[in-house]
Order: sequence, then structure tokens, then C-alpha cells
Amino acid sequence: MSTTEVTIEDLTEIRVRQPQRIADAWAARRHRELVPADGRLLIVAADHPARGALGVREDRMAMGSRTDLLERLATALARPGIDGVLGTPDVLDDLLLLGALDDKVVIGSMNRGGLQGAVFELDDRFTAYRASDIVANGLDGGKMLTRVALDDPGTAATLEASARAVTELGAARVMAMVEPFWSERRDGRVVNLLDPDSTIKSIHVASGLGASSAHTWLKLPVVDELERVMDATTLPTLLLGGDPQGHPDDTYDLWGRALELPAVRGLVIGRALLYPQDDDVAKAVDIAAGLVHGGTG
Repeated sequence: MSTTEVTIEDLTEIRVRQPQRIADAWAARRHRELVPADGRLLIVAADHPARGALGVREDRMAMGSRTDLLERLATALARPGIDGVLGTPDVLDDLLLLGALDDKVVIGSMNRGGLQGAVFELDDRFTAYRASDIVANGLDGGKMLTRVALDDPGTAATLEASARAVTELGAARVMAMVEPFWSERRDGRVVNLLDPDSTIKSIHVASGLGASSAHTWLKLPVVDELERVMDATTLPTLLLGGDPQGHPDDTYDLWGRALELPAVRGLVIGRALLYPQDDDVAKAVDIAAGLVHGGTG
């Protein structure tokens, strides 16, 4: 299926008339090596909406338009130096039909049940991809959010489910991307603790999940004392780009310094690439690609 056969306007009609095209397209998708020669990855993230997290900076509904999001994702994935995408089945199926996933790394987001702001937010159920779906559809990995809150019993179920997913993906020799946070509730709201010691504790818990760590990668926030933090693991790590704040040059400088650490193998960036402050998606992707892969991107 070429990129000229399907437009965003065609997606609903295909879903109504020919839903089997999605399974056919997964089976026919062209694959690439997971990691390129330089050993680094730049992944664009688009799994926020499935948790009800639609805000970017002051706009609480910035990601509310699916057509706008798809246009931004298509622009990002067409740029050189972008390795792939992380998303839920609804987003990835759309991108697949648009022909945007050939020769890209595709990571399926697995647990989106801990809806932002919910009383059950930390009981983060696996409501999207299962490990079996990721393997059957030929995705390149599965990502699981794994928040650890010692005062919330939902943590136990999330840890168990994440461990099972790591084991099942590892048995299939597929990347298991664990995104851990040490978290707590403050005034009824879940807060991720981003100090170095809390991040180090979350790394050790995440690293021990599952029956094998052979295919486990980490997805971690950029925090203070990152060199000490990264000394907590030998697992390959992609750093979280996060929501764009402050001047973009400061963000790019922070990413560049973080990428110098040996365990850091790239970036997973969502809103900072898809909704940059100047609204130039291609420019934001090219700058990030230059940082990750060298050159100008």
C-alpha cells in the first residue's frame, strides 16, 4: 500500500467498508533493523490521548483533534533521522493505513487504563496491546508505564502485569520498554517524583521485572544528576522528551548533554516534537534527529 492510496479523509470509510485492510497492512508492512548502525533511536510518542492526557502547555485540549494529530505525526515520520513511533492501536492503525509505518520502528503502548486524574490512576490496567498482539502484528516492541506508589494498592497489579508483559515479550525476542516512576498522591493527584534518588529506586524495580532482562529497555525522564542516575542500570535507555517548557534552546541543550551518557541510546519525544512552540514540526524533528544521530538531521 503506497502513501498515495489513502488520505486521512479516507480512514473512516475504510474502517466501515474494509476493516480487514488493517490486518492485511500489518502483515505486509516493511520492517527494518531495530537499531541503526550508530546504536541510537529517535521515537515520536503519540500514546497520551488514550489516557485522557490531551494538554500541551496552556491548551488543555491541544491533542483533541485526531486529524490534526495524524497530520503532525505524518510530517514527523517523513523526516530523515526519525526512527519510529510509539502509540496505541487506534493511532498506529491509522498511520499504518496511511502508509507511514513502512521501514519504521513501531512500539505498541500497552497499559493506558490509569486515566489521568482518576481515583484508579495508579491501577494502570493493560487496556491496549497485549504482548501476543504485538508479536502477532509484527510490532517492534511494547511499552508499559510502571508507576510505583507505596501508598496505593493499585501498584501491585501494575507491577505484576508489567512483569508478565516483560516475560512474554522477552520470550518472543521483542523489545519490552518499561517506563518507571516513583510516584505518590498529593491532594488527590498523582505526582511522579523526579528527584535522582526516586528515579534510581524506580530503575531498580523496573529492571527486575520479568523472567529475563535480555530484551528490556528503559524509558526514563531527564532529571538532575543524570550521570549518577544512569549508573543504576546497564539496560539500554531512551530518555523522555516530556512536555515542552521554557526556551526550546535550553531543552535541546539538556537533551544533547544527556545523550553523551553511554547507557542513553536515544530519545522518545511526543509533545515537544508534535506541538513545538513555533508549531514547526519538521524543524523540531530535524533538530532532535541532529542531536540523536549527529549532523543536522
